[in-house]
Amino acid sequence: MGIFSRFTDIINSNINSLLDKAEDPAKMVRLIIQEMEDTLVEVRSSSAKTLADKKDLTRQVTRFENEAQQWQEKAELALRKDRDDLARAALIEKKKNTESSQVLVEELVYVDENISKLQDEILQLQEKLVDAKSRQKTIVMREKTASSRLKVKQNIDSNKVNDALSRLERYECKIDDIEAQVESYDLGRKSLADEISALELDDKVEDELASLKAKMKNSEE
Repeated sequence: MGIFSRFTDIINSNINSLLDKAEDPAKMVRLIIQEMEDTLVEVRSSSAKTLADKKDLTRQVTRFENEAQQWQEKAELALRKDRDDLARAALIEKKKNTESSQVLVEELVYVDENISKLQDEILQLQEKLVDAKSRQKTIVMREKTASSRLKVKQNIDSNKVNDALSRLERYECKIDDIEAQVESYDLGRKSLADEISALELDDKVEDELASLKAKMKNSEE
């Protein structure tokens, strides 16, 4: 019919291939759905007009066939009245109506083919429209997720992250230095508990030394 020719890319193409070319997939999906819906309305309107044309052609065919039949009856009447001239003229009129009817019948065949094509196109478009609507949310969600992941990847690979890590390492080194300074103040200093523990250790050593001497002395005797 031609009305649908500018929309064949939607019918024949994979929606994903159209999305690959889109800067904003979510917006592209909305545009595709809107275009499909507008096209569906247009094709249905064209189909309705074609059906109306078919009904009109059918009425004309019926009228020509009826008139042809009437001229046939008039020709027969003229012959019964021995009016060959009138019968001949009636048959000529019958022939005209029959030929007109045949022309319209051939046109009806063409119209039926167009109606069938329109119905196929409507079914295809409806299927694509249902598919696009069912995948719209998924496509939008995937686009948002992919964009978020891309931003994360870009941030991870950026110099900002490396600079932050370097600053963190420097801070850790500074803390290590401060902790080392604190520990250095404690070196060489003994608390009261440390000194008492040292005395207890000395007593134990002295007791063990005396025990060892006594043992050795007994063994010599």
